[in-house]
Amino acid sequence: MKQSLSAFERLLEILNELREKCPWDRKQTLESLRKLTIEETYELADAIVEKDMSAIKEELGDLLLHIVFYAKIGEETNNFDITRVIDELNKKLVYRHPHVFAETEVADDEEVKQNWELLKQKKGNKPVLAGVPKSLPAMTKANRIQEKVRSSGFDWEQRVHVWDKITEELDELKYEVENENTADIEKEFGDFMFSVINAARLYNIDPEIALEKTNRKFIKRFEYIEQKAAQKNKSLQEMSLEEMDQIWEEAKNNE
Repeated sequence: MKQSLSAFERLLEILNELREKCPWDRKQTLESLRKLTIEETYELADAIVEKDMSAIKEELGDLLLHIVFYAKIGEETNNFDITRVIDELNKKLVYRHPHVFAETEVADDEEVKQNWELLKQKKGNKPVLAGVPKSLPAMTKANRIQEKVRSSGFDWEQRVHVWDKITEELDELKYEVENENTADIEKEFGDFMFSVINAARLYNIDPEIALEKTNRKFIKRFEYIEQKAAQKNKSLQEMSLEEMDQIWEEAKNNE
């Protein structure tokens, strides 16, 4: 613990010096850092998907720098500082974990999540979905919306029933496609995707991670097709779909 505190103190000292002496660091504002923080968050997400522990460590450091940087700017404007940021966090953690710091009893992690959401609503008296950031990517937002309404009891009694909903939404989508109702096709696509994301949540699958793994798998297989085409001195446009399908299956078998 003492070593960690010493390292954190050194970080604060370094940032103070950078803010004073580095032209780039002096110039930064809350607004200018925002897009960089989003980028760093995605870099951490990439490292987690790749299970690259060295990269995760590095990206966590980059994010920590941003947190300290925001707190420094807040200190300069007399709005907040790193101590007040941490104090507020400590209070929030204790308040939202009464099963650890008080006498509340919980059966499992699901009940912990439900209590967390209830305590958030009780303290702020806000609508259930008020805490979902507007700028979240649509898939992540859909998943978060579904998690939040679950805490209010708005969920399937048995998760297997979600498959009937997916079939229903797919049938509605196919109907609009067959009738070429362009505006309704988009709406039904959204409904279908929302129901699929719901199924992922019910089966403890993060849909964002699942889709990203499929993206990477597709890229790897397609690049294999490109390599094989190059070995044959052919462009992809010169290959038949049947040829590419055969190489695709070969790529699958090599995994």
